[in-house]
Amino acid sequence: MNLSLPKLIGHRGVKDIAPENTLESINQAIDFKLKWIEVDVKISKDHIPFLLHDDDLNRTTTGIGSPLDFNYKEIRKLDAGQWFDKKYKGAYPPTLKEVMQLCSQKKIGINIELKPNKGFEKENVVAIINLIKKFNFKVNFYFSSFDYFSAVLIKELFPESQVGILFDKNNYITNIKKIFHKYKDNNFFSCGFDINIISDEIISLCKNYEMKITVYSSKNISILEAYNLWTKGVSSIFIDNPLSYKKILN
Repeated sequence: MNLSLPKLIGHRGVKDIAPENTLESINQAIDFKLKWIEVDVKISKDHIPFLLHDDDLNRTTTGIGSPLDFNYKEIRKLDAGQWFDKKYKGAYPPTLKEVMQLCSQKKIGINIELKPNKGFEKENVVAIINLIKKFNFKVNFYFSSFDYFSAVLIKELFPESQVGILFDKNNYITNIKKIFHKYKDNNFFSCGFDINIISDEIISLCKNYEMKITVYSSKNISILEAYNLWTKGVSSIFIDNPLSYKKILN
């Protein structure tokens, strides 16, 4: 699979416009003419891959506790919208299958970020791979993860897939030259960095290893910051609010 990434990727759909990791947020991204989205995927107690960022249900749903304590039928009944705005009451945490079907229909690419709960890394990877292989969705996608074990396992079990490794200040290693050899040995597709740790040196290294570069932030990246990063060779920027990017998207 030879993928070309766009300059802009919607983060958890478009999480500043609609509740993150819901169909409503993804549909908003589509309405803004984004060509790719990123979503976070975990598994339920019965190993159904569905969208959720955190290790528990507390922040973005009406549920309490780990998703691994509930079958997906129970999770489906939770509200995942009204915490964001009352008008989104009734939104729910969708399955990855639903999202892949929607994006296939709308011809939208997907960055599937693996967000395994600790101790369930393998189960998370296997459930996602089994789903994708079973339905053979007609959609462009690539995987990514902060969890190195998950990223390597995906490549072992699904070698034809594209996989990116993600870095933040907690898993970033100062002597990055050493680890890049290891990552390239795994034939990783991309490296993703927090905007606070990206540097000219990192961009140069990624280019040398022919790896695509993505940048994310806890806050929406301004269009001026984005232009600066694109000029330096960054492939894609993850955005939370596409309103300031309308001229690019239209």
